[in-house]
Amino acid sequence: MNDTILEMRGITKTFPGVKALQDVNLDVRAGEILAVVGENGAGKSTLMKVLSGVYPFGDYSGEIRYFGQENRFSGIHDSERVGIVIIHQELALVPLLSIAENIFLGNEQARFGVIDWNLVRTKAAALLRKVGLREDPDTLVTNIGTGKQQLVEIAKALAKDVKLLILDEPTASLSEKDSEALLNLLLEFKAQGMSCILISHKLNEVKKVADRVTVIRDGRTIETMDKDAITEDRIITSMVGRSLEDRYPARTPKIGETIFEVKNWVVHHPIHPERQIIKGINLNVRKGEVVGIAGLMGAGRTEFAMSVFGRSYGTGISGEVYLHGKPADTSTVGRAIDAGLAYATEDRKTYGLNLIDHIKHNVTLAHLQGVSRSGVIDDMAEVKVANDYRRRTNIRSSSVYQITGNLSGGNQQKVVLSKWLFSKPDVLILDEPTRGIDVGAKYEIYGIINQLADEGKGVLVISSEMPELLGICDRIYVLNEGRIVGELGREEASQEKIMRAIVRGEERAVQ
Repeated sequence: MNDTILEMRGITKTFPGVKALQDVNLDVRAGEILAVVGENGAGKSTLMKVLSGVYPFGDYSGEIRYFGQENRFSGIHDSERVGIVIIHQELALVPLLSIAENIFLGNEQARFGVIDWNLVRTKAAALLRKVGLREDPDTLVTNIGTGKQQLVEIAKALAKDVKLLILDEPTASLSEKDSEALLNLLLEFKAQGMSCILISHKLNEVKKVADRVTVIRDGRTIETMDKDAITEDRIITSMVGRSLEDRYPARTPKIGETIFEVKNWVVHHPIHPERQIIKGINLNVRKGEVVGIAGLMGAGRTEFAMSVFGRSYGTGISGEVYLHGKPADTSTVGRAIDAGLAYATEDRKTYGLNLIDHIKHNVTLAHLQGVSRSGVIDDMAEVKVANDYRRRTNIRSSSVYQITGNLSGGNQQKVVLSKWLFSKPDVLILDEPTRGIDVGAKYEIYGIINQLADEGKGVLVISSEMPELLGICDRIYVLNEGRIVGELGREEASQEKIMRAIVRGEERAVQ
């Protein structure tokens, strides 16, 4: 167990104007799960890209020794050839190819230059059994869920005779059930002698499966702790350089009259209109109040939010929306914004940001008239606004001209929030506002949410993390299969009561 298979010594990687890694040291032992943790932008993913050859030898300084031999990878194929395989947070699957085709993409099973499809299907089926996925290898990837797609990625890695598996935030977009299954699979691999490097912000998962934890902060190795020394408090202190006594900043609510109300909201599936997705929802948010929506995966939380915000999801939508007690037209995104509504999507990379543009344009995108004169954008006004929100939300960047896609996840989320804050909304719907970001950045976003409530805004938060909802919300609605099955105030809310409401809702639906 103590046999070291990988040593990274003195790894330093510099981008123009930024030292991303500075003299980082890391080692992995045979048959262990090593967790690598740190704040967004700490350098974790950069270090893994150095290890896997995404950043080839010569782009960095330092030494990589694997099974006692120095390795100088010139590309990802070199690292895969010796059994080092990385699975990135954004899955590298082709939706319109089959599971089998994806598993062997770039690793084709050919004889005399012709793909042997029988061999492909046979090997794919065997690999799927190994990862516990009962799917036909000919099934298109687009037709399976995210949790199953993650297992296909692991099967793809196993097809390359992996000895060291690197997983970058593998459970970031998975349900609790799928996350549990994936972690158990990693423990099975460990029992079979495979080594894993796990990058995760979910400290409860790290504590469950990791044999050791290496903490990286500001591009430097802070410490490596053994299993018996792993505690969430110690990890957090090492990650952020300070203790977070309270994960959720304190707030004294000053709740006023009802500012936002939805009545009898019904939504049908966009492709199968006979299916009702949202079934007569009634809810309200008051001035200065943070309201949560809890529910399991598939409960309809995001579908509800998107359908209210400009009817961005669904068909056959009926019901009423009120803002400040008056009927509001939210039938298009533009009208919803004009009415005083904002929606920060759960998928910031696809729907929330223009990743190839800089911060300045992203911040002003939802309210261009706020930086325009006679229909022409005033560049200086735009710079002033962007810098103002960069300061207000503490976006860590070289300037407002930094490309948004180069920011860490937490800073990208702050750009999304800045964009909607600049639109001057009365009500903000925040869908998974802290997904995929570290505890330090989460704390800052909770602070922004509290500030919005203190300013008299209404905030509706959708989150898969029940402790988060319990920590920041004044009131929580429980959603199950498109219906509200419970409503809990801050004092009475608990994880047990939320789950009980969900179970009772399922029982009523069966009856």
